[in-house]
Amino acid sequence: MHEVQSDEQVRSAYDARADEYADAFRCTEPEQPVELAMVNHFAGSLRGQRKVLDAGCGAGRFLPILADLRCEVEGLDLSPGMIRNARADHPSFATQVGALTDLPFEDASFDGYFSWYSTIHSGDQDLQELLREAHRVLRPGGSILVAFQSGDGVQDLSESYRRRGYDLSLLRYLRSPERMAHELTSAGFTLAARLERGPVGDRETENQAVLIATR
Repeated sequence: MHEVQSDEQVRSAYDARADEYADAFRCTEPEQPVELAMVNHFAGSLRGQRKVLDAGCGAGRFLPILADLRCEVEGLDLSPGMIRNARADHPSFATQVGALTDLPFEDASFDGYFSWYSTIHSGDQDLQELLREAHRVLRPGGSILVAFQSGDGVQDLSESYRRRGYDLSLLRYLRSPERMAHELTSAGFTLAARLERGPVGDRETENQAVLIATR
């Protein structure tokens, strides 16, 4: 079992860099076209109202992108600092603070669940709870998209924070696409599409993966 970190550790780390993060990534600067094609595929798979939860929305950069794909989107994030930036930069979208393991929504509330690198700080038990919550709030036939760094093991990001002047601890959990597909299947989903690509540029050291599954 991997080392566990608390919601408070994750919240503190992202609150500390919320303004910096929001300024650095205004739109899709870190993404490659092949990943954005998966976002398009996810949006195109939705039915009904096309109501989407951006789960772990951060500063909200994907809210207008999903809206442009004809989704009715709202955001939720653990970090109040991130939500403050999302509300300032994207005031037309509903956003709120909340935990992905305890979503403040009724059963079958959404047609889509969008998780863009929102599982990477969740240990094994939290990931299972997160995916069960995602399954609960999705309508039958709804889709989930999960993007993450591909690999195995746990990375301690504390030193990178210290180099920026922050005395904070943060862990990143790496999982292979096969492992994440297994977790999705165990939570009641059926895998529909899979992407894994190699690192691009100087910022990336791991493969990047995107999975889409249906409820």
